[in-house]
Amino acid sequence: MHNLKVLRKNFEHFKKSIEKRTVDINFDDLLRLDKENREFIQKKESLENEKKIISKSKDKSLFEKSKKISTEIEEINIKQKKIKSELDVILSNIPNIPHEDVPNGKDENDNIEVSKSGNTPTFDFKPKSHYELGENLEMLDFDLATKTTGSRFVFVKNKLALLERALSNFMLDIHTLQNGYQEISPPLMALENTMFGTGQLPKFENDQFELKIDKGSGRKFLIPTAEVILTNMVKDKIVNQNDLPMRFVASTPCFRKEAGSYGKDTKGMIRQHQFYKVELVSIVEQDNCLDELERMTNCAIKILDLLKLPYRKIILCSGDMGFSAEKTYDLEVWLPSENRYREISSCSSCSTFQAVRMKARYKDRKNDTLYVGTLNGSGLAIGRTLIAILENYQQKDGSIIIPKALRPYMNDLEIISTK
Repeated sequence: MHNLKVLRKNFEHFKKSIEKRTVDINFDDLLRLDKENREFIQKKESLENEKKIISKSKDKSLFEKSKKISTEIEEINIKQKKIKSELDVILSNIPNIPHEDVPNGKDENDNIEVSKSGNTPTFDFKPKSHYELGENLEMLDFDLATKTTGSRFVFVKNKLALLERALSNFMLDIHTLQNGYQEISPPLMALENTMFGTGQLPKFENDQFELKIDKGSGRKFLIPTAEVILTNMVKDKIVNQNDLPMRFVASTPCFRKEAGSYGKDTKGMIRQHQFYKVELVSIVEQDNCLDELERMTNCAIKILDLLKLPYRKIILCSGDMGFSAEKTYDLEVWLPSENRYREISSCSSCSTFQAVRMKARYKDRKNDTLYVGTLNGSGLAIGRTLIAILENYQQKDGSIIIPKALRPYMNDLEIISTK
């Protein structure tokens, strides 16, 4: 969330920066409401001063005037509260400012490839999709999930369920033992203000699964990503600078309505309402965000390299970034059945944008109180990694070779087949 005091100093620059995000913001309303709000504040302060002077004078003849001033202050409070509410609605729906490194663009077609790694596999047969392979192995069951739960869910069975668990354990071990992250097993529900802190609310309310719990307990949501709960671990805190950077990792189910997908990827596991993901979160000094973004992205890349999966790294343009991000790298893995790369990880620096919403701060060496910088990234999405292994390691008979790095996590199993 943006600080109005900061914006006023260079409003035209702020406006031009936000316009790069291709969002529809009524800046005229923002300026008008801000002006009215400040006028009300000034008027109220003036009246409160006048009332104090009357009170000190102890002049009973001014009693009626004091009462009248109190009524005026009350009326101003009501008007100002309404103005402030309208102002907050606009501010809370304005995305983060893109960093100057970010290319300008409207959508995914304007993203720029940074690098490419690994050799895409060649087959002497037509490669099958992950859902064909899984169904033929009788280890992915979409029909049963539709019967029991609804569309965009799946039963993962037998050796593929073991593979799913192995991927999670493998990634957690790499990130904790080699990449320096602290493992967290967090709650899977978040309060409304927790979701607000990381930017899921109010802008993306339609994509969230809200829970109906006891009245009066506050609104609660299933987490769409562990980023929400991990980042909010520093909410309403002033952390010790010596404790920075903080690096957290969690493997959790994630829940999304996929409200904006409009019929995309309806087959298979690419876009589901429930999926597993290993999430990386960093809390850093605000000047260290971009260095940490490079580090975090390399941690995610390490997983792909160890699994020997072909991928590419792209930088997202201003119009394709997430709401809270200032700069984002996507990692896309090669899927033979689609003959293209698909997203498997997204790593973002949010600068102080989320910290302002969460009131997460630290004191620097000069004892100044500053907002922390926050980052998040997939390290990796479990379901999409499973998909990539199925498709890239498939054999002509429909069996799947298990990547060597995963075999210790799969009881030394080397191949998944119907036998």
